[in-house]
Amino acid sequence: MKHIHFIGIGGAGLSAIALILLEQGFTVSGSDRERTALFETITAAGAQTFLGHVPQHIEGADLVIRSSAIPDDNPEVVAAQAGGIPVIKRQAFLGELTAGKHTLAVAGTHGKTTTTAMLAWILYQMELDPSYISGGIVSQLGGNAHAGTGSYFVIEADEYDHMFLGLAPKMAIITNIEHEHADFFPTAAEYHEAFKAFTRCIQPDGKLLLCLDDPGIRSLLSELPSLREKSLTYGTGANVQYSAEEITTVEGYPQFELIFHNPIRKKVNLGTINLHVPGHHNVLNATGALAVVHQLGLSLDAARQAIQAFTGADRRFEVVGQVDGVTIINDYGHHPSEIAATLEAAHSRYPEHRVWAVWQPHTFSRTQALADRFIDALALADKVMILKIFAAREVDPGQSAEQFVQAFPVKKAVYASTFDFAAESLIKNLLPGDVVIVFSAGDAIKLSQMLLQRLQRRETDRQEVNP
Repeated sequence: MKHIHFIGIGGAGLSAIALILLEQGFTVSGSDRERTALFETITAAGAQTFLGHVPQHIEGADLVIRSSAIPDDNPEVVAAQAGGIPVIKRQAFLGELTAGKHTLAVAGTHGKTTTTAMLAWILYQMELDPSYISGGIVSQLGGNAHAGTGSYFVIEADEYDHMFLGLAPKMAIITNIEHEHADFFPTAAEYHEAFKAFTRCIQPDGKLLLCLDDPGIRSLLSELPSLREKSLTYGTGANVQYSAEEITTVEGYPQFELIFHNPIRKKVNLGTINLHVPGHHNVLNATGALAVVHQLGLSLDAARQAIQAFTGADRRFEVVGQVDGVTIINDYGHHPSEIAATLEAAHSRYPEHRVWAVWQPHTFSRTQALADRFIDALALADKVMILKIFAAREVDPGQSAEQFVQAFPVKKAVYASTFDFAAESLIKNLLPGDVVIVFSAGDAIKLSQMLLQRLQRRETDRQEVNP
């Protein structure tokens, strides 16, 4: 097999696989409906890419891999099937992709991208040259994927469309389990069952690390008591093997003691951990990643140094600019729990500052299913701006996010139907010291750039008036 074609190559999942195959010497082609940043990255890396979907794009392909968002009647899917070319999704290819590697998988509703990035970064800093696939770009590592020469393969195990069931990891983390992706998992029970199935994918002699702070994880263990035999637990509470204790905040970032409780319950202090990513949720992410390193028998001293230098994945509390006294942050949070965790982290990182939440709802199904919880999460911000719903893979049913504004006190929230209106409204109201977090799993990073440009103009205009 020499030539692999991707339908939906500009997405996070397929672009990562394509990058690895390019590094391994495969011929890669792919198509997508729009020119995303990842589309440009994969093109620059050597893939033949096409905008739009037409049958001619698959010519010469030995295998076609399609995104979960691609329908059965896509012209390229139809042409491939008619021509006898195998058409598969990510799940069916992961076994071949990770073959011969010591696979370390990170699953969970929240925190899996950052935990994956932390673990890959630690192994990279140890000069172990791991392969990795992350759901987000990790600037420190140079992208969202890499085909390393080392024995480890760190992979973000996505539950959507049961992707993670194509893995057979030697070691896996589950950060938490909370109903998500209502378009694919209509009920919480169906979502929970997917994670049960994932636990059966772990190799017989493998290990599973579970965050016991999470109610969903505790429910999993109560339903599958035999799981404890190959599981290790971590968290901040009692009765875990790896615990984060004496948690404090130093200059806006967490510091804690990492404690290992060995089988005879002897308490071993593995050292003081200093992070440079804010928030309690990152204490848990780091504890999970460091627990894996410890279980692999690698140097904790080297791991501590590496994680202290870790600055996060793109669009995960990513500070994209500080202009005219205003800090602009991009965050991928698109679930109430993620938004709440990020806003709490912002108040910890920037105490005494006014925090704005600019929220682009992602998918109509999620927005409707979790409406009340989104309101509760956004209430943690001092000011709220709500943008138009980003449809992603869904058809617009005519639902508007404007109704959310009514749930907040007068003057706390505003609705912006366009990015231009949002930027102008913010410019009129932002004060020096304000922190603006743009929550978006869609395209609202465009708004961040617009806002930075207009803040720069505002700053320049002020300097010209008051030289």
